[in-house]
Amino acid sequence: DLNPIEMAFSKLKALLRKRAARSFDAITHALGDIISLFSVAECRNFFKAAGYEAE
Repeated sequence: DLNPIEMAFSKLKALLRKRAARSFDAITHALGDIISLFSVAECRNFFKAAGYEAE
């Protein structure tokens, strides 16, 4: 079973690999761009898929 952070890291790693950033500065810049690709609804779905109930 995956937990919400594992699902988010999986997406983050896939997107980071696509960027092919190899230097510290390139990785830092890519992470800044990638993080904006995570919507609130998507993050909420990560929790739902992991079996957490919304309050």
